[in-house]
Order: sequence, then structure tokens, then C-alpha cells
Amino acid sequence: MNQLDEYLASNKQRYESELAELLRIPSVSADSTHRADVAKAAEWVADQFRRMKLEVEVVPTAGHPIVVAESPPVEGAPTVLVYGHYDVQPPDPLEKWISPPFEPTVRDGNIYARGATDDKGQMLTHVKSAEAWIETAGKLPLQLKFLIEGEEEVGSANLDKFIAANKQRLACDVVVISDTSQFAAGQPAITYGLRGIAYYELRLKGPDRDLHSGTFGGAVANPANALVTMLSALIDASGTVDLPGFYEDVEPLTAREREAFAKLPFDEKAFMEKIGVSDLYGEVGYSTLERRWGRPTYDICGLTSGYQGEGAKTVLPATATGKFSFRLVPEQDPKKITAALKARLTELCPPGIEMELAEFHGGRGIVVPLDSPYVAAAEQAIEDGFGTRPVFMREGGSIPIVSTFRELLGVDTLLLGWGLDDDNTHSPNEKLCLADFHRGIKSSAHLWQHLGELK
Repeated sequence: MNQLDEYLASNKQRYESELAELLRIPSVSADSTHRADVAKAAEWVADQFRRMKLEVEVVPTAGHPIVVAESPPVEGAPTVLVYGHYDVQPPDPLEKWISPPFEPTVRDGNIYARGATDDKGQMLTHVKSAEAWIETAGKLPLQLKFLIEGEEEVGSANLDKFIAANKQRLACDVVVISDTSQFAAGQPAITYGLRGIAYYELRLKGPDRDLHSGTFGGAVANPANALVTMLSALIDASGTVDLPGFYEDVEPLTAREREAFAKLPFDEKAFMEKIGVSDLYGEVGYSTLERRWGRPTYDICGLTSGYQGEGAKTVLPATATGKFSFRLVPEQDPKKITAALKARLTELCPPGIEMELAEFHGGRGIVVPLDSPYVAAAEQAIEDGFGTRPVFMREGGSIPIVSTFRELLGVDTLLLGWGLDDDNTHSPNEKLCLADFHRGIKSSAHLWQHLGELK
């Protein structure tokens, strides 16, 4: 591995320059005005594979393109599918960025830009590690297949269809994804569990126009009042979700997991300072890590209604909308949650209000078994790259594609995150530590060696 490691070390500056190239492309999949930019990012990724002489296809979809690439099969060695995404979240609010979101800027050893850690930087570590093998050894020690999409941030509407129609093409022994975080700075981790998600928008309509609150207040139902009443009724003061059947399928944390989480060097005071809160809140009876990683939750994500301008306007709004989500744990079914939610909101909706519940993306939670040779190979590779053994953790966020891979391809996923929990994913000033970017590339390169040795 000496030649490979020397190649990685000598190409650090180029890797950073190429990362900056990709980060300059404003591939915001949720914004139709950036459609051409999303396509440009897809081509940029495809060009990386073309330079390696891999078999490459940019697959058009009803939304944004999927980039598929693969190296030749290696007899006796596993096949690994690498998944990532090149699309990014909208950068708003722009005024909160210290440097422009699509002008990558290095400060204090970090590169700041939208998509730096979610997921352009992390995804690129696996591309560069494959390149290093081809440049130094002439070939990879196993077959790699890459599946890089452009719709992860908007629910991957077309990806499941593509996977279902291309099972043989994407057949593999294990999937590798880097779209998660380390446990802490200097403490890498393998994420073995993810929460799922069910996301909705509740739309309420009252009178056919905004009304004077003095003249009409108390005579007709106020959609804004109804909205906050209905949404607040879905959770109680103890942090427990108040939805019939919500906890029926919840898979509880094991005693072993709770003990392992309690031993992790988690500093609640430092955590509060990092995110700017004076206290913590959540479901009674569980620690902060348990709530974040292994318990289901409900959160209102956005509210819109009535007058939003400067000063006062005594208005009874005609409409009100609220966006909210449930984070789900293994065995909870988003479809079952939706059915219960519709019934509950119908009960709560007052007379004179028309209700519409829009479903957005949803996905199940998942736990990956730790007693597999693939996990052992990843554990060794991360130690090679970071110089320390990884810990095992769950993640509160959702990557629905992980359950899709299990359902459609019958394989588990190695979730190897190189980011940090203060990387500001989905927020202004998103960043990626460049030292971890390079450690990620090295870990990935060693992972191909360790996995290739498995029979």
C-alpha cells in the first residue's frame, strides 16, 4: 500500500482543487432555475469516471440525471456499489453566509461551500480513491459500481424506479455510502443505524379572502389558529408523539446499545454551546444520544399564514400551511403513520376549515448487523486512514436509499461518514474539514484492499 499512500499524499492539492470545482456548481435540485447547473454537475462527475476509463452512463430521468459507472469484475473478489449524490440543498438564508455558498473558501483548515460535506466532498473521496488504485496499480482489487444521483435532496423520486429496473446491473455484495458524520473530531465512526422519515404539509383554508380580525374574529374559524392547535396536538409536554398506534412498531434500543451509547465521550454542555441553546428537551426517559439516534420524533419545520410585513395588520388569514416531519425508527412504516395522521387531523380540524394533507418523501429506518466481514473490513480501513479505531453509532437523519438497497438488492450498507456534526449541513456556512477529506480518501482506498481480500 506504500505506493498508493504516496500517490494520495502527492495529489492532495489537486484533490482539493477538483473538490472546489464541483462545489462551484450550484446544483440545487429543489430549484427549477438551477436545472442546467444540476445537469452540469452530473457531467462533471461522469467526466471523473471517463478519465479512469470506467464504463459510464449519464441516465436521464423525469427529474435530474443519474450517473452510473463501473470497473471490470475481479474474479474471486466482492462487488461493491458506491452510492452518493451531487445535488445540494438551497443555500438560503444567503445573508447568514460568511462567504458566498458557491464560492468555495478555505478557513481554518475547512472548506466552506454548499455541498461541501453533504455530499459532494464525501462522495468524491470514493471517486479519488478508485482513481488512485487505477493510477498506481493499473486496476482495482475488486469491482466497483458507482450510482451517483441528483435528487437526494428532493426525495429521490426517480431513483427507486431506476434501481428496480436495473437490479442485475447494480447487483453487488455490499453498498458503501459516505453521507454521515464521525462521532466527534478525531473520533471516526461506522454508522450502523438510521432513522426513517415521513414528511408532510398541512394546508388549511377558511374564508375566501383575508378578513378584518375585529369585524369577523370570533364569528368564523381562523385557519392560523386551527393550524397551530392541530399541529400542537400531535405531541404532549413530555415529548411523546400523540398519534394512535405511533409506537406500536417501534423497535426499542437494546440494553447493549444503551450501555454503549452511555460510554461514548458525549459532553452535553459542549453540545448545547455548539448549537446555541441553553437547555435540552425531548422524550422523557431517554438520554440525548438515545433521543437523537434511536427514538422517533415529531417536528414542525415551517409555518406560513397571514400578514408577514412590517408593523401590525389586524387580519384574519384566509389560509395557513405547516410543514412537519416524523423521524422514524426501524419497523415503523411511513404508510401506516400517514393513515393514522390523516384520521387524527380530520378529527382535529374545526368546522368551517377545509383541510388538505400533502405527503412528501418518506422512508423506513434501518439497522445494519455488526457481525459481518464487511464491517470488519471497514473498521480496519478507517483505522488505516484516521489512525484510530472507529466507534459504532446510530444517526438521527434519514437516508431512505439504504432501506431501498436492502429491499431491492438484498444487501446491507456500510455507512462511513467523514463529516462532523458541526458541518452545518442544510444550514449556512456548510463546511468540510480538509484533513478529514484526505483521511476519507485514504480510508476508502484501504477499504477496497480489505474488501478485495474477502472471498
